[in-house]
Amino acid sequence: MSEGSTATGTSPTTTSGQHTRTPARKKARQLATSLRGERPDYAYLKQVFRYVRTELDIAVPRADQRLPYVPSEDEIRRYYQAVWQARRSGDVVLIKTLLYTGVRVSELVNIRLVDVDVDLDRCQIKIVRGKGGKDRIVPFPDPFKETLALHMGALHTKGGTYLFESSWKKRYSDGGVRKMLARYATAAGLAHPISPHRLRHFLLTWLKKQGIDDALIQPYI
Repeated sequence: MSEGSTATGTSPTTTSGQHTRTPARKKARQLATSLRGERPDYAYLKQVFRYVRTELDIAVPRADQRLPYVPSEDEIRRYYQAVWQARRSGDVVLIKTLLYTGVRVSELVNIRLVDVDVDLDRCQIKIVRGKGGKDRIVPFPDPFKETLALHMGALHTKGGTYLFESSWKKRYSDGGVRKMLARYATAAGLAHPISPHRLRHFLLTWLKKQGIDDALIQPYI
């Protein structure tokens, strides 16, 4: 406890040795006495103190906005190696889908088999009611088409509905997907956990590095 302060916070405080301030609790009581007769509510007090800040020229401090962590290409290679070594084909397809499309996890778990188009030259997935409640079409690379078609064929045989669902025909949950990704990050010995959001940022960053036009990146967003 610094000199000039007490447990009750009622002694004057000094800032930088220049100005003596009334303790916050005492000042609050003074303000309460002044305002009590007006029977203020929360909204009124919020507005009053906003004007007080303006009168005193006090800016609201902004929290530092850190850039999101984006896995390196080496980390992604190590991560995918851990996924491949586990020999769980469904997990491989799921993680490739995240990497190739950048879909959000809430969108991923709601993709139905009928939303995926692997016919002819079309390689795309329809995202129904994505961010902002909007539908959009997301492309994926042609080499992934065969793997995805085999995965879908197995699900069709079992009477499946969703692109990723359990043996009990229940679609995967957001939490289940996150736990799966975290488990492989641990297996790969990565210093940072891998989340659907980080895989999304990896794809968008990679596309930018390749010089892809913003108009072609837009469907992924």
